[in-house]
Parts: sequence; C-alpha cells; structure tokens
Amino acid sequence: MSATPIQTPAGIEAAFDLSAYYPILMFGVVVLLFAGGTLLGTQLFPFKPRKPTRVKQMPYESGMDPVGSARMQFDIKFYLIAILFLVFDVELLFLYPWAVIAYGDGGEQTWKAVFGTIVFAEILVFLATFVIAYVYAWKKGVFQWR
Repeated sequence: MSATPIQTPAGIEAAFDLSAYYPILMFGVVVLLFAGGTLLGTQLFPFKPRKPTRVKQMPYESGMDPVGSARMQFDIKFYLIAILFLVFDVELLFLYPWAVIAYGDGGEQTWKAVFGTIVFAEILVFLATFVIAYVYAWKKGVFQWR
C-alpha cells in the first residue's frame, strides 16, 4: 500500500505511512527477545558453577586477589581528579558546537556577521575562566600525587 501525496505548506509530500516504521518495530522486538532470552537462559540452564568452592565464590577484580575490605576509604585526590576531568570534559562539550558553527562551511553568514565577534568574546571569557581554574588547582597542588 503506497502513501498518497498530500498538499502541505511546504509543498506536496507523501502522507504518513505506518508501514515505514515496521523495521524499527521488528528491531525492537528482536532486541527485547534477545535480552529476555539471555536473562531467561541464565536462570533456567545450569550455566553457573556446579561445585561452588571458596575460591570460586571470591570477588575477582582485574586479575588480582582482593586485599583488604571493600569499604576502604579513598584519598580525596581521586575525587578531585575526577571532578577536574568532568569540568574540562564539559568545557569541550561547549567548545565543539561553537567551533563547528563559527568555522564550518554550512553556517549562516548573516549570523556569523552579526553575532560572530560577540560569541567569540564570550568564548574567550569562558576559556579564561577555565584557565584561571586550572592555574588555581595547579597552585593548590591538586595535580601533585602524594
């Protein structure tokens, strides 16, 4: 069954046809069946260790035997480095779209002419804020591992 064309403000377009979405529905069904089958298969069939021993029941991480308690405290350095990584990673999330719009070929030239210098100045302020934060963290010794 083909869709009959209809008149829209943009011109003549094909009418909505639900059969165009059947492949997506079939993909979703296959994904759900695979996930459900995998979960069901692990519970019904004996894929678990048949003779659970103390060694098999031990926690395993990175090929090393566990040392100490699982509730040991970590140094604050781990958290500081993680937060700094997230901050500078988020910075790139803001810079990349700006760079694509500002220096890409597909951007609208009137927008670049009107807002280009203003947005460029804002990006420089944004980068200056991150440089100041980086220098502050460096002076505080955040990057020195003890």
